[in-house]
Amino acid sequence: MQKDQFFTRRRLLLASAAAVGAAGTTAGVLMAGGEETARTVSVPVAGPQARQAPKSSAFRLRPLTGYGPPRSAPKKLKVRHEPILRISTKGRRMMLTFDDGPHPDYTPHILDTLAKYDVRAMFFVCGEMAVDNKELIARMAEDGHVVGNHTWTHPLLTQLDRGDIKSEMERTSDVIEDAYGERPQWFRAPYGAWNKAAFQLGAKMGMEPMAWTVDTTDWEVPGTSTIIDRVESGAAPGVVVLSHDAGGDRSQSVRAIREYLPYLLDSGYHLTVPPRRI
Repeated sequence: MQKDQFFTRRRLLLASAAAVGAAGTTAGVLMAGGEETARTVSVPVAGPQARQAPKSSAFRLRPLTGYGPPRSAPKKLKVRHEPILRISTKGRRMMLTFDDGPHPDYTPHILDTLAKYDVRAMFFVCGEMAVDNKELIARMAEDGHVVGNHTWTHPLLTQLDRGDIKSEMERTSDVIEDAYGERPQWFRAPYGAWNKAAFQLGAKMGMEPMAWTVDTTDWEVPGTSTIIDRVESGAAPGVVVLSHDAGGDRSQSVRAIREYLPYLLDSGYHLTVPPRRI
């Protein structure tokens, strides 16, 4: 009975996220140099089950007011109404992104594979994972990867009030800055479930909204060969690939990138990331 209730709740959450994602279908295309144009595409929905926000006593490393260096002031951005789904197609560019980490059992292997082929990627991290794995965030910075904000507990934002959404985003940005040396400049809503508050708060915090084009659905643990096939068959100029380095058993994702990454490079794709605004 408990198992049936678990999967029923999961389907309801994903259905709710899908309804929100389907509400807006015009999304941006990130161009070289950070410029953006509009393009009509469907906003996909993915991700593992939403986690309930822990009680305040469970939050770790909460900074004390008046202690530590002052936070850098974020550059306020124009509020978008849809997330960016694609990047510039110039030079057969693609982008790999990983959500929900960092995880000590999986993220290092993915970083090792990216380093082996001298490839950069984006990592959208959850604060509750980042706070205990700051050394992995620091390594991402050292290796030239871009770290984005994926909230603290991976909730469905459409079920939270504005204050809770702000807390989820802001505290995650604080942890990233502590470990990465910079506040994140990109935000991804869990499940691809965006709402007005997420766009407004993200812009106020200096973060652009990034979604994806190709979903590996590795969170379903479909098998290594299936993940490889979804990346290779979905490869095209401008594509943003969604994978995960935490949120469950990601050993299949670790094995898959070892296979599809050299294939993409041999096929003439340039794996890139957005420019970092310093």
